[in-house]
This record gives sequence, structure tokens and C-alpha cells, in this order.
Amino acid sequence: MKNKTGLLLILLLIVIHKSFAQQKDHAPEATAAQIEGSFRDIPYLENAFIDATPKAKKDKIPVGKLGVDGGNKKMILTLTKEIADSLYGRYDSFLIAHKGKLIFESYYNRGRINLPHPQASATKGYTSLALGRAIQLGHLTMEDLHKPIISFLKDVDATKLVMGAEKITLHKALTMRSGIRLTDEQRETFDKNPDMIKGQQQVQTWLSLSTPITSATQTFKYSRDATLVMQVIDAVVPGSAKDFIQKELLNKMGITNYGWPTADNGLPQSGSRARITSRDMVKIGTLAKNKGKWNGEQLIPEAYIKKATSRILYTGDEEVHYGGKDVSRQGYGYFWWSANLKCGDKSYFARSAQGGYGQFVVLIDELDLMVVHTAHDNDTNYMQIIAERVLPAFINE
Repeated sequence: MKNKTGLLLILLLIVIHKSFAQQKDHAPEATAAQIEGSFRDIPYLENAFIDATPKAKKDKIPVGKLGVDGGNKKMILTLTKEIADSLYGRYDSFLIAHKGKLIFESYYNRGRINLPHPQASATKGYTSLALGRAIQLGHLTMEDLHKPIISFLKDVDATKLVMGAEKITLHKALTMRSGIRLTDEQRETFDKNPDMIKGQQQVQTWLSLSTPITSATQTFKYSRDATLVMQVIDAVVPGSAKDFIQKELLNKMGITNYGWPTADNGLPQSGSRARITSRDMVKIGTLAKNKGKWNGEQLIPEAYIKKATSRILYTGDEEVHYGGKDVSRQGYGYFWWSANLKCGDKSYFARSAQGGYGQFVVLIDELDLMVVHTAHDNDTNYMQIIAERVLPAFINE
């Protein structure tokens, strides 16, 4: 009898071990209802999923092993254990790619491998890439970046616009320097009268009510300029901007599990509210890293990617987004941010798509390193954590 009891106990332990192993081998997934529902309703994971050997999937993302294919494994695992213990706010995912391979993947809190995560202003970076795709296909040229936006919008009556409206080029809008200045009261009026901002009427309204566009107003101001860029995309591509983004950009990279809602103007949201998975954020980073190529195909001109992700403007060190003592020289390109990350006595240039509350695609080319993460916490110094805790793992490996 005792032997039978002991045997049953051993079998039970084996079953428990196998069950635990199976859970450890598979990243957490969201249900269909959770994917379609509100992000806020997704329950927190009971346990973080941390994988130093990401699994190969059918998404054409090469995978490797942390420590074998780069990186100090102990240092990264120590950091992610602290992330799992909520020492740095509410991360939902944290991924690292090195030398073209995804070598680390982890999920916390509301993070799920198949969940399109809200991207906030990282959406602006993706809108910029959509414009680059239009250039690659010949719907625009690099020279067109310096033409007035209204020259592409045939439904806008240029005779009824404020003085200086023709000074707003794509280049100016992409660098948050349109110079449009509207009051909160005016914007509230638009919300109450949606017909004022349907289609190109939105640009007509904005440029009829704005203060005059001058060199004094065309300075860097984080605003809604991405809307102007989306208006141009919609005007120049065949069909709609929505279909173009889906067919010519996202589907080209196998990004099919995503959300990109429609704004009040009838066009795709341009400044926020897109949703994609963390692995698809890695694809976005790979496209930028590979100078506009995905899987051997040139989706975006190399010249555009170089310009878009460069430090066209120096925005100053007075208020560095999610920075800290090792983050400086904050800059801005075509809806992509940049900064210097200091590690030891050296600084590394980092370019990134950034979204509020912790949506980041960060590229440090000198180290052939990409860091991707999602979160829902606006009080974390995300870039400082990368500088202080991630870079040393790849510099001193």
C-alpha cells in the first residue's frame, strides 16, 4: 500500500512538473475577447514570462540565445527580475534583439505575446514610415518633402487661408514645426461640429482659424502635426490611406494582428491609438535598422529612413522624455526621437519611436542593438534604464 501511495505521489509530481514546464515553454496569450476589448480590462499576469531563448515563429524574426548570441545574461535577467517585481513601474513587455536576432523576450502585467498593445505616440513614428512607403512607390518624391502641404490637397481653397499657410511643408510638419496655433476653445468647437474637420475640410478649418504662420510660430512644438502628414498620404496614394497602410506597409511585414482606428476626420489616426504586438514592434525596428528593407525588399527609401530617424532638431536637455543622468542631447527627426545614452566614459546615439506610458522601439546602431518594450506607466525613466542597465550588458559582455 505504501509503495502504491509513493508511486502515485511521484506520478503526481511528474504531472505537476510537466504542467509547469509547459507553462514556462509558452508565452502568455490573450483571448480573442481580450484582444477585441479594452486594454484596461486585461487582468495582470500572476507570474512574469521571461525567456532568454525566444522561440522561432512564422513571423520571419530570426531568434538566438541571450549570452550565446550576445549580451551578459546575468545582468539582463537581474534587470528583468526587478521589472517583474515592479521596481520600475508597470512594464508589459521587454524584448531585446542583437545583431539581427531576437535574443530575449518577456511579458509582465497586461502583456501578452499576441496582444496588440496600445502604442500612444509611437503611432507617429509609424505614420512617418507610411509616408516613406508612399515615396518608395513613387506617389511622392524626396523633393516633395519641401513643398507646401496645401499643394497636395486639391479640396483646400488656398485663397481662404491665413497668411503664411504655404510655408507649411511636409518637412516642417514631420518635425513638429507647422506653426499652426489653435486655441483650446477652437478645438472644442471642432468636437461639437465634426463636419468642420471631415476629410480635407480639417486642413481648411485649421488654416483658416490659426494665427498667421511665421518664422516665429514655426518652431518645435509637440502638437497634432501628424494629422497633416496623414492628410497628404490619403491625398496622393491610390484608394484610401487606411487601405494603403494595410496593404503596402503592414501586410508587407506580415503585421496582420493590429488595430489602427479611424479619427474624427475619417482618416486613420496619425498621432496615437494604433495597436500592435511587441514582436511586430521588433519588425518596425528591424525595418528602420535595415535602412528601409524588410526580408530583402526595399519598402522605404534608404534616404528617407536616414533622414527620418536622424537628429534633425536638437530639442534641448531641459526636459528629456523619460531620461535621466545618462540621457542627453535629445533630438527629433520625422516623428522619431533621438538621444545620446552614456555608459562609462562613452556616449551612444540612440534613435527611437516613442509612445507615452512606455511604448518604445530603440535602436543603438553602434552596438547593433534593439530594445523594444511596452508599458502603462508614465513615471518611469525608460531611456535611463536602457542606458544604465542594458547597455553595460552589451558593452562589457
